[in-house]
Amino acid sequence: MRNTTLQPEWPAGLADPSGRRAAKPRQTGLTMVLDKGLGLNAFEDLLSLSGDYIDIVKLGFGTSPLYPLPVIRQKIELAAARGIVVIPGGTLLEAAVKLDVVPGFFRQVLALRFNGIEVSDGTIYLERGQRSELIREAKSYGLQVFTEYGKKQPGSRIDFADFAAVAEQDLACGADLVTVEARESGLGVGLFDEKGDCREEDLHYIRKTLPNLERILWEAPLKDQQVALLKALGSEVNLGNVPFQDVLALEAMRRGLRSDTFELQRAPYSDYMI
Repeated sequence: MRNTTLQPEWPAGLADPSGRRAAKPRQTGLTMVLDKGLGLNAFEDLLSLSGDYIDIVKLGFGTSPLYPLPVIRQKIELAAARGIVVIPGGTLLEAAVKLDVVPGFFRQVLALRFNGIEVSDGTIYLERGQRSELIREAKSYGLQVFTEYGKKQPGSRIDFADFAAVAEQDLACGADLVTVEARESGLGVGLFDEKGDCREEDLHYIRKTLPNLERILWEAPLKDQQVALLKALGSEVNLGNVPFQDVLALEAMRRGLRSDTFELQRAPYSDYMI
């Protein structure tokens, strides 16, 4: 007689055919979600469904001061309970630098119990010394620091020699990760051309020359960008600016559970794809 009893787990290996995905806290294969203003109910739903696959949540741009204080506190608490770092967008710190209110920025970050910040200069000019000082100050408060390389202007490209030098100095100052700018759109900035396609020559250069790729996070909001980076740099590449609704889809691609990335599977498989 056929056994119709439901099994409590999926078959061994099917949940992660890549065999590479580690449980949190992870050191590589990090996923950063861009939160542009999810309400508490939606945020709780996101964490209940996808919390195991999210490592960082960035409250986009300068939205943090616009939140009702009880809401932002609860978001941070909910995320922390899931082992997720919450950071205000780097644009907010850039505004604090421009307005000369950096001490007040740090006071509020600590009061709200953010567990990290982003240090960027996508819109303003930030001298190397000031960038280093901001990184060190944040680390002195026990915050994780995610720096960002690149400008937000359309057409901005990666100067790889400059990027390597900036990343090396940021990491030496204590930064946890260095993010490569691609904006929310992923179009015409950094690694991506005006159509959002990866510049293949840049990807080739990255693979051959850049050290410490495990300390780099690539903003890649679009699916095809994520696929290109996963195929070029592996399932453990760090990816950011991921839309909240795409977290499970990205995790499936990391594990080889989507036809686009079947090649990331370690186990043998047929050429039949659903």
